[in-house]
Amino acid sequence: MTIHDQINPESNQSDKWREDARRAKFHKRRKRFLFAVANHSVLIAMSAVFMMPLFLIVVISLMDFQQASRRAIWPNPFIWHNYIEVFQAVPFLHWTLNTLFVSVLTMIGTVVSSVPPAYVLSRLNWKGRQTSFIIILATMMLPGQVTMIPVYVIFSKIHWIPSFYPLIVPAFFSSAFSIFLLRQFFTTIPDEISDAARIDGCSEWQLMMRIVIPLAKPAISAVGLFAFLGSWNDFFGPLLYLVENKDLWTLGIGLTQFQGIHHVDKNMMMTASALFMLPVIIIFFFSQKVFIEGVTLTGVKG
Repeated sequence: MTIHDQINPESNQSDKWREDARRAKFHKRRKRFLFAVANHSVLIAMSAVFMMPLFLIVVISLMDFQQASRRAIWPNPFIWHNYIEVFQAVPFLHWTLNTLFVSVLTMIGTVVSSVPPAYVLSRLNWKGRQTSFIIILATMMLPGQVTMIPVYVIFSKIHWIPSFYPLIVPAFFSSAFSIFLLRQFFTTIPDEISDAARIDGCSEWQLMMRIVIPLAKPAISAVGLFAFLGSWNDFFGPLLYLVENKDLWTLGIGLTQFQGIHHVDKNMMMTASALFMLPVIIIFFFSQKVFIEGVTLTGVKG
């Protein structure tokens, strides 16, 4: 021990504490870094597994017939003409426009018809509200196959087959899932906001349109996206109601027809599948923040 240490023991002890704190902070930072690396490695590996089918679709779509047949790993050269040939082989653009028409109207109908019931079930106090909500939720347990034949008979009696009406009109009568999702979000809005608006003279309609709907944009966007994606990916509905008229075919039926023609051409099938997924990927890419926010916030309050 030096003379300085004997004279200033408290200073030496303080330096030792600082050194121990510095080492502990370093070890904690290193542990946090290693944990982040391990966590991100797992997430990247899982992402790679989920992205593999999409990667294979894009890669095979850029091959010629010989490369796709011998299961090549990478296209050499890239055959970009496949995407033009799809539009030349079948009326792919016409099918896309039909699907877009049905999907957009279905999305609009679902949102417009789901907001008022969800508002009534969440923001107004009336006798039988919980019973009505339970009955609505119970309809979600009813398989579509049970009502398929009666609904088809009804549409046939009013001469809506084949037409887009059976695919679009039901959306304007709401759905139990959309009402449930919006109702859960509406309940998270503080009652004080509604009470203040009522004191200022707002009617229930004004309250819903000017206050509740602007605050619930994430949930409404999520409902709209669910409706759009459900209609875009629907195959059974168009097969049931549109198959008799080729001019009304959507992409679901069209891809099945395309598969029948090019069932051997794997590269062409992958090209058509990539074009089918492209609009959905673009929509989700630009709206993923609102979509995720709308889904996560609906479970804040029951």
